[in-house]
This record gives sequence, structure tokens and C-alpha cells, in this order.
Amino acid sequence: MKLPSERGGWWHAYVCPAHGVELDHVDLLSGEFPAGGAPCSYGCRIDTPAVRGAWTVLAHQACAAELLSQARAGEDVTADLESYARLYASAAAEVDPGVQSWMLRGTLFHQALTESIWAVTIARAAWPARTPAIAELLRRLTDAAAEARDKLVAEGKFTSNYVAWLTAAGYLCSRDPEWLEGEHGLYNHLLAATSEDGWQWEASTYYHSFVLRAAVLATEGLTVPDKVADRMQAMGRVLDNLRFGDHLAALHDGPYRRPGYTAELVELGSPRPAPNGVTVCATYAVLRTDELLAIVDFGPHGGSHGHRDKLSLYLYGRDAWQPDPGQVPYGHTGWRRYYASTAAHPTFRIDDQEQAECTGRLIEATDRSVTVACDDAYPGVTATRRVTIAGGELTDELVVECTDPRKITAQLRPGVPLVVNGMTTDWGSLRGEHVGPPEFLVRPGPGPADDPQRVVQQVDWSAYDATRATFSSTYRTEV
Repeated sequence: MKLPSERGGWWHAYVCPAHGVELDHVDLLSGEFPAGGAPCSYGCRIDTPAVRGAWTVLAHQACAAELLSQARAGEDVTADLESYARLYASAAAEVDPGVQSWMLRGTLFHQALTESIWAVTIARAAWPARTPAIAELLRRLTDAAAEARDKLVAEGKFTSNYVAWLTAAGYLCSRDPEWLEGEHGLYNHLLAATSEDGWQWEASTYYHSFVLRAAVLATEGLTVPDKVADRMQAMGRVLDNLRFGDHLAALHDGPYRRPGYTAELVELGSPRPAPNGVTVCATYAVLRTDELLAIVDFGPHGGSHGHRDKLSLYLYGRDAWQPDPGQVPYGHTGWRRYYASTAAHPTFRIDDQEQAECTGRLIEATDRSVTVACDDAYPGVTATRRVTIAGGELTDELVVECTDPRKITAQLRPGVPLVVNGMTTDWGSLRGEHVGPPEFLVRPGPGPADDPQRVVQQVDWSAYDATRATFSSTYRTEV
């Protein structure tokens, strides 16, 4: 292993500008950016300052993980940690001109968030090998975490997911319990940033697990207060309830599928079975049987990590039939905008326009069904969705009412090959029968965000010049 000798940039820039896929993770332990550029799965080789900086972030993270692995195996990692101490001191003495103005700046990385994630791993590897140089590195990292957290707190952003990692880094680098127990410590942050049902306020599977992972790593081997332990367990149950077989719903802003993310989830422990029936929280309603999982999005938008997808219906079973498509790395502006848009999601749309950032409402929930509504996605429009499950059958009724005649569209957004025959849809291991407006517009469109070049058949099911439309669907799993 050879440590990178340069600062890290912004890892979200590690994306192919042509195809929107994350570039391949190659040569991360070599210390040298790939000759000819970072490879894309479609054959591109990308070599730009932004991609080099992003690769360097991934390389630093990979090296930190390798050092932790070596330290836990009893190997001496002092020399590499002292090399990092020298590199960090050198970076602190210079201003990095490549940092974007919106970023909460780090020292060895463009973002303080990225630096804190790296610092958590470095601290776990470094604590047993505290030479004076390594102790100085940990002190510098502690001070940097404190400065960044204090800035967020002063801006009224105590619930930011950044704070979870900054406080985790501050504690693991210093072992000062104030980072956990203090007014702005990890425990209070966790309780403030999540609701009693366990959901992190941004309503994103990825950022939910992101915050939980920071808490798990920071408190490893510790006994935490009962209320915090209960909240962390509730956060774990949220993730369990979003799984079906190998599928984890990628709700809102985060990767649909990514090897690095899979490895991160492993750190949270083995998934536990979730109960069948209906679970309603502030953000989503989850309906589960042995044959299928349905998720209805009706809660708050989720801030900067929310998508314009109110009343979306996501379906998982043997296959990810109609999944939340997730998100590409943020460095690709065009695909990022698409995957955050109404058009990308299995929801309703008026006059082919974007929904507003809004919150729906729960009307009724039973042990087999849920009814939700939304009044603020479009002016003068109310939409109501009722979803019912029983074994391998799901019924869905979406009713949209407008004060003036509008084009009303219900969207089917498969993650699998779809065959349409009249008003019947074949999803492979799922069959749908649909009743309502007679026009299905079937056209090719991008599949989930792990590969925007994968083409699927999308359906726009529309009523024209209508003040009311009812879209009824019955889905049955194929044995």
C-alpha cells in the first residue's frame, strides 16, 4: 500500500460525464491515479482535475480502511500514520484553491464531512499507536471537527447529517465524552435529527443509514443512555422494514446500488426480519406480506435530499418491480436533476410539470391498507391514494381531482423489463391489470440510477382536459 501524496477533492465528482455512472474504483492502494484516466464501465477513461481529486478521496478512504484492518490484525501501522500526520500538517499550511464556495471546508479534503469520515477510520486505527506525531494528528483532527461543528450549530444546522460524523470524529480522535454527552454531542444530535419512529428527518435511506453508521462506530463497545439505545434500535428497524430479500429501497437521495454502500451497511449488523402488515411513520407507509413489499411516500419533502415524488408507490418482491430509482453521484448535474424529478418516479403528474416540494397527509391506516393524500403538489389539485395488500395481491387506487381541466398522468416506472398488452402489464414475476383512462403511453426511459444507460419501458397513463381521474390497478405475484 502506498498513501496518496495529494489532497482529496469531492468524491461525488467521480462520475462519467457521458454516461452518468460512477467510475470504477481502481488502483486505490497504489498511490497513483490510473494511467490514462479513471475507467467507466462503458469504456470511457476520464482524467480531469475534479476526477483526480475524487479518486484521491476514495484512495485516502481505502488506505485508512487498510490501516484499520492491519492494526486490528496486530500489525504495526505507525510509519503510515506518521506519514499522514506530516501530510495533514503540510495541507493545513496551504490554502486549497479548488474548494467550492458552498462547501464546509476540510483540510486534507475539500469537505469537512469527507475529512471526518476519514478521521473516524484513522482514529480507530491510530489510538493504540499514539506516538507524539500521531497524537498531534489526532489533536488537529479534533480541533477541525470542533470548528466545523460549531459553524453548523451557529447556522442553526445542528440536525445536519454532517454533525453525526463530525461528533463521531471528535470523540474517536479525543476520547473526550463531551463529544457524546454534551449539549451538542452525538446523543443529543441523534435524538434531534430523528423522530421517535426512528426515521432520520431527511427521509433518505442512504442518509438515514449514514447517520446511524456514524453513531454505531462512535459508540462501539460503549454503554449508551437507554433513550439513545432505543432510538438507534428504532433506526435499525427502519432499515429492516425497507428490505425485501436482497432489495433495500433507495428512498430519496442516495445510491440505488453501490458496492461501497453495501459494505457500509454490513457495519450496521445483520438484517432482522420485519413483521408483515402495515407500518406507518411520519414519512412513509410500508405494506408487507410474504410475497411483496409496497412503500407509499406521503411525508415531508426531506430538504436538500428530498425528491419531488409525493404519493409515489414503490413495489418490491422477487424482483425490484417498481423501485425508488435512487440517485447518481452529485457531480453529474443533468442526471441528478432527472432522478430527483417527478418524471423519474411512480407518482402522479399534472400537465407534465414538476410537483412542488410538499408534504402529504395520512387519511387512514388499517392492518391491510393505507390511504394518503396530497393537496399541495400543484395549485388546485388534490390526489388521494389507497393501497391494500393481501398475500400476493395488491390493489392501488389513485384519484386526482383538479379545480380546472388539466392533463392528469399516473406514472409506472419499472426497474425490470415490462411488457404492456392493452391495459395489462407483465413485470416478469408480477402481473398488473389496470382500469381507468384508456390511454397508456409506453416509451423507453432510463432505469434506476446505478446505470442511467439501462433502458426500461416507462408508462404514462393519462387523462386529458379532465377535472377528475381514477387510476385503478391490481397486481398479483406470479408463482
